[in-house]
Amino acid sequence: MSIVKINALSVPAEQREVLEKRFSSRAGSVENSDGFEWFELLRPVEGTDKYLVYTRWRDEESFKAWMEGPMKAAHQQGAQGPGSAEGGERPRPAASDSTVWSFEVVQQAAPKAGQDLAG
Repeated sequence: MSIVKINALSVPAEQREVLEKRFSSRAGSVENSDGFEWFELLRPVEGTDKYLVYTRWRDEESFKAWMEGPMKAAHQQGAQGPGSAEGGERPRPAASDSTVWSFEVVQQAAPKAGQDLAG
């Protein structure tokens, strides 16, 4: 079955908009990766400053290939791309801390055919 990677990012309130804009500007950068299945950016509602970046992959090898290829290239380009400070310095990170959690999917469920998500 699939694997899930969740990156838990501590984001101060004043950096939330910056983080969300950075993810918006990268829209489409993961969708065509071999083995990619799903992405969600989850904004905290209450009780925490942690954003969760949820990605689902066919297998660990697909995730690693993305990390070493497109993801690495995107982060390196970000150092010279829009929003960079003069002199090619990388923009200040929006998150103050980051932890990656790894899971294997052992069970899953989806709405029955003909049933919409709203109920």
